[in-house]
Amino acid sequence: MAQTQSPLLLTLILFSLTTLTSLVFSLRPHKQQNQGVVLDVSSSIYKTLQVFSNEKAKPTTTTTTTTSSSSVLSFSLYPRDSIIKPQQYESYSSLISSRLAADVARANFINSKLHHALSKSQVKTDILAEDLEAPVTPRRGGYAARVGVGQPVKEFYLITDTGSDINWLQCQNCRECFSQSDPNFDPSGSTTYKLLSCESQQCTSLRIRNCTSSDTCQYGASYGDRSSTVGDFATETLSFGNSGSVNTVAIGCGIVNRGNFGGFAGILGLGGSVLALPSQIKATSFSYCLVNSDSSSSSTLEFNSATPGDSVLVPFVINPSFDVYYYVELTGITVDDELVSIPASVSQIGNDGSGGIILDSGTTVTQLEAQVYNSLRDTFVKHAQNLPRTSGLQIFDTCYDLSSMSNVTVPSMSFQFSGGKTVSLPPENYLVPVTSDGKFCLAFTATSQIVSIIGNIQQQGFRVSYDLANKLIGFSPNKC
Repeated sequence: MAQTQSPLLLTLILFSLTTLTSLVFSLRPHKQQNQGVVLDVSSSIYKTLQVFSNEKAKPTTTTTTTTSSSSVLSFSLYPRDSIIKPQQYESYSSLISSRLAADVARANFINSKLHHALSKSQVKTDILAEDLEAPVTPRRGGYAARVGVGQPVKEFYLITDTGSDINWLQCQNCRECFSQSDPNFDPSGSTTYKLLSCESQQCTSLRIRNCTSSDTCQYGASYGDRSSTVGDFATETLSFGNSGSVNTVAIGCGIVNRGNFGGFAGILGLGGSVLALPSQIKATSFSYCLVNSDSSSSSTLEFNSATPGDSVLVPFVINPSFDVYYYVELTGITVDDELVSIPASVSQIGNDGSGGIILDSGTTVTQLEAQVYNSLRDTFVKHAQNLPRTSGLQIFDTCYDLSSMSNVTVPSMSFQFSGGKTVSLPPENYLVPVTSDGKFCLAFTATSQIVSIIGNIQQQGFRVSYDLANKLIGFSPNKC
């Protein structure tokens, strides 16, 4: 009798063990496989050729019609090289070299400004005291908004910059002038142009200022490529395409302007300070979508628009030592399913105001602390063994020859932010062409400076929304 029960008992035991094992595995979280995405090599190369074509970007139309500062206001937003064609460059690689050189200069300047702020250096009141004899690098790789100025309205291309706080444009009476595509702004032709006094709140908020004998406020600003502007500080009406206008916005009228601003009239400051445009027009939010920098398409820069419902929301902070920049806590970068962690000493602002990571629209290439970058690069190379390596280019040390491919599988990549928030990047946002014959490079570089920077390559194609009231930045894909 015992012999006939033994096989049955063994079967029941095995069945129970199998059931229990299946239950355990069903309760265990599944490891998400994220092994590779397809890069459209042909499309990326086509865009590099499009840069030199005669086709210019067409404006994005807006339908909002209101003059209320609490309603949605919108500018058309263009890649810089879709407006001013870079015909002076012999090849796409020489254009890229110019962009990279300007990027290094900008990053160094950002860190220089932060260093001076942290060391509590006194701001110079002699607004042209700095040495401006260094070679000037053409400003390339950014984005420009079409901005209406004055009454009657005259439109100008202004470089949009989340790392700037002063709005200004070159004026007709400039004593030192740079070349631009639009006629210079003539303040005498506007009925709403009004000079600011030295005692005005806008003037006293300037970091670099001067007062004339007639009590007129003068502003000063310099930039990473050693370009600079000095002029009168005034209020003026700004018009946002067909979506409305705002009166009495403080804006600089550039009189002594040195350097190269890529053919555009000046700068539209989107930083976190009181003089930047969002604060001046009392916007509760602003957002932009950056199309591919080689594209002939356009998008919009919007104020007071709702954050898209599918946005990944991450907190931002303003450095109390320097209130222009928007800092985000990037805690790691995932390559396929492997996480490259970013230590808190890098991702967070220190007690002395150093460290942290800036989200910047004016910087092209993301710059990471050297050890973090090295780890990211090595991890990417390990997961990209199917890609043929080739020589680097300037600050890019990890490049591949994809000339024989129309598309290829490359490692996937995503940004990990505090709170467990993940933003998955399209492959075009981290593996970019640097020639028109198929050389692609990893769009990151190392820095030994006091702050890291997330540049605009990783932001392209996303609607990046700045919820100023709640101090949140949202990333929503495919919203251009």
